[in-house]
Amino acid sequence: MTSNQQRAALQRQIWAIANDVRGSVDGWDFKQYVLGTLFYRFISENFALYIEADDDSIHYAELSDEVVTPDIKDDAIKTKGYFIYPRQLFANVVKNANSNESLNTDLAAIFSAIEASASGYPSEGDIKGLFADFDTTSNRLGNTVKDKNGRLAAVLKGVAGLDFGHDFYEKSDAARIDLFGDAYEFLISNYAANAGKSG
Repeated sequence: MTSNQQRAALQRQIWAIANDVRGSVDGWDFKQYVLGTLFYRFISENFALYIEADDDSIHYAELSDEVVTPDIKDDAIKTKGYFIYPRQLFANVVKNANSNESLNTDLAAIFSAIEASASGYPSEGDIKGLFADFDTTSNRLGNTVKDKNGRLAAVLKGVAGLDFGHDFYEKSDAARIDLFGDAYEFLISNYAANAGKSG
């Protein structure tokens, strides 16, 4: 698949998530949830790749949080700028998203923990507020916790299903960032265009 075909397929998948979930969520608000979820997936996968360091015997998502020593955490934050425990990874949250009755508060706690991990490090200013627009308790997601969790789970599952190509993890960091950047750009340009039409 060429990069243009891959980009077009990715855009179709993103629009399918939008059509699936946005009926009750304003388009601009919905964009924030998809962008935030894309970002969460990206930093989770990027962090796991860093920890695994091309060692096929290590599967960070399958490890217990207890194996993380203070030195491992400190080194990772100094290198990556933030820290994510295995149970906080996007892949692990999405596994149980449909049945997690506290999904919205769990996500809020994870986002808060990721931001807090940079506290006292040079990256603190860069990391602080990364998930500020991702309000997991907003009534815009629904009036009940069940509604909110259902919509959040749908966005998580949709983003988890995005296909960035079979060779995504073999690509350089820059190439992976480009694909995520394309997804961001697509969402922003489409919602800006739609907002202009409805305004």
